[in-house]
Amino acid sequence: MRLLVIRHGDPDYEHDSLTPKGWREANLLADRLEKLTVCRFYCSPCGRARDTAKETLRRARREATVCGWLREFPAQILDPETGKPRIPWDLMPEYWTARGDLYDKDRWYDDPLMRTGDVRERYREVAQGLDGVLAEHGYRRDGMIYRAERPNRDILVFFCHLGAEGVMLSHLLGISAPVLWHGTFIAPTSVTTIVTEERKRGIAAFRCRTIGDTSHLSRAGEPVSDSGLFPETWQG
Repeated sequence: MRLLVIRHGDPDYEHDSLTPKGWREANLLADRLEKLTVCRFYCSPCGRARDTAKETLRRARREATVCGWLREFPAQILDPETGKPRIPWDLMPEYWTARGDLYDKDRWYDDPLMRTGDVRERYREVAQGLDGVLAEHGYRRDGMIYRAERPNRDILVFFCHLGAEGVMLSHLLGISAPVLWHGTFIAPTSVTTIVTEERKRGIAAFRCRTIGDTSHLSRAGEPVSDSGLFPETWQG
């Protein structure tokens, strides 16, 4: 099985849609995806993800299954400096790197900072939603591996968001979500490809082949959006 996890195009957050650049990116993404035989499409209910999927679905004459668990990861924590609610990523490096539990795949959401919000509950919601889809397609989770009850080469496409994608990768690969949120960048309309490996009959594990691939943009000369990425050097 092959999972293609796609972040929405360059966002217009004010209108929960795409910028003109985002619409160009979505069209170039459709050029890429229309060459594939996709078994099922899944999409976040948020407008920017649905708009990203629109052209691909139009060309394929298909519809996507809208899943609430694919929306931008909704958990909030209390900011350690201001005490106000905020997202659980984009923490300052000198802060999060000093908290050893945030590196632990089993304990990161029990860190006192994460426990100021509903991170653990929302993480489980995504994990259960993803595992439900995989079970429908023949792969049932058993601990950290999957039982390949109906092995296949189906392609599933998920249109979602940066935070949500980090959670999906965390669950499938057994990596702390804060490590992925802070250590990787998922560009708008980038494609992350995760495949099953069945080295013993009936036992599958997921392996990431590419993360955040934007070759469909570079081939067309479309710059990659930095939305969600901080400056390379200090700019005040």
